[in-house]
Amino acid sequence: MTSTELPTATTDLATLCEQTGTTFVLALFVDLDGKPCAKLVPVEAVDALATEGVGFAGYAVGSMGQEPKDPDLMAIPDVSSFTPIPFVKEGLAIVHCDPHVEGKPWPYAPRVILKSMLEKLGSTQGLDAFVGAEVEYFLLKRTEDGGLVTADPGDNAARPCYDARGVTRMYDHLAAVSRAMNTLGWENYANDHEDGNGQFEQNFAYADALTTADRVVTLRYLITMLAEERDMVATFMPKPFADRTGSGLHLHLSLWKDGEAAFSSDDDARGLGLSDLAYSFTAGILEHASALQAVLGPSVNSYKRTGAVSTTSGASWAPRFPTYGGNDRTHFVRVPEGNRVELRGGDGSANPYLAIAAALGAGLDGIEKSLDPGTVGGDNGAQRDALPRTLLHAVDALDADPVVSGALDSAAVTHGEGHAVAAYFAEAKREEFFAWHSQVSPWETARYLTAY
Repeated sequence: MTSTELPTATTDLATLCEQTGTTFVLALFVDLDGKPCAKLVPVEAVDALATEGVGFAGYAVGSMGQEPKDPDLMAIPDVSSFTPIPFVKEGLAIVHCDPHVEGKPWPYAPRVILKSMLEKLGSTQGLDAFVGAEVEYFLLKRTEDGGLVTADPGDNAARPCYDARGVTRMYDHLAAVSRAMNTLGWENYANDHEDGNGQFEQNFAYADALTTADRVVTLRYLITMLAEERDMVATFMPKPFADRTGSGLHLHLSLWKDGEAAFSSDDDARGLGLSDLAYSFTAGILEHASALQAVLGPSVNSYKRTGAVSTTSGASWAPRFPTYGGNDRTHFVRVPEGNRVELRGGDGSANPYLAIAAALGAGLDGIEKSLDPGTVGGDNGAQRDALPRTLLHAVDALDADPVVSGALDSAAVTHGEGHAVAAYFAEAKREEFFAWHSQVSPWETARYLTAY
């Protein structure tokens, strides 16, 4: 078997490595900020990896709820996530891991949090969650003075979206990413130039929620590494340019029961083809939209995207009000067809595990309370407050919302650790906001230097 073929079904990590010609494994997880953290494990040590995991100093990792004095995080591999990636380095594979501390799943680990929410969804409602994700990003290059410019100098049209020439000029990169996804069985079905100069999107088929979150993390890594091979910088930063459209992470959500779609209905008086359960789920999303934004848009830069009035192309494509509607991309929740809803509030800085977990928590609250989302389309936000204008406003909303906070705390509660994760996350994001706020920007100099 060649290293580019998919492995056969097995639970044995050593066998998977042998089947795929893998010589090194990246034992990988992400912190609360979404930073991919890994150790490179040689194939000779995969048996120990599979049985014992591999250790990390948790405080050094980043936002993981640890202090320097705390015991190691042990990354325990989920063998079902084994992903050979010879298109990055021959013989290399990724396996996604669940961090543990002293034998217990670590409640601050995003993958552990999502798994806890999925268990709750199944145990309380008998439902399974499936998710599709749209990954948008910019391809840039560094200038001699350290600045960033569009990697393709010919990509300068006022309306570059879907431009066949822009896609063709980036063919080598886009095709490499596409081939990687299809080799892995992800079913890449489209690759396009997005609305901003230098901005692209590459799509893959939906899957169960955990698999999709794993794939978003893997895809970001693949895109980044393959771009670097061509001396480009791939960025998922929500709004790298003030005058261009920002990058989203749109999530297509659906719930299933006993293998049957639970969101579809042929008897929908509102005309969107949704079931009552889907409307209640949507209502929960809208009800908790402000708190959700702290997770869907977890960076200072996120609010440059959602706060944008316009761009050089004429639209920002980012929702500003928690409304819902049919095949209309101005809404927070879009319903492209009657078997799913698209949550459009997320951006490229969103941690996919946390974003999905928080969205499911909000939607589940809507189901449990039989909430109603109101009139399709609403009245341009007059029924509900606008989305938060800054990260600080979003974090305040998160603190005040026990449902979304509870989603982040789901693993902590399950494992008897109390309600510490949401508070830790909120405080980290406040510190991030104030670190930005303490900087003196060129805008301030231009505005105030001779104003008085």
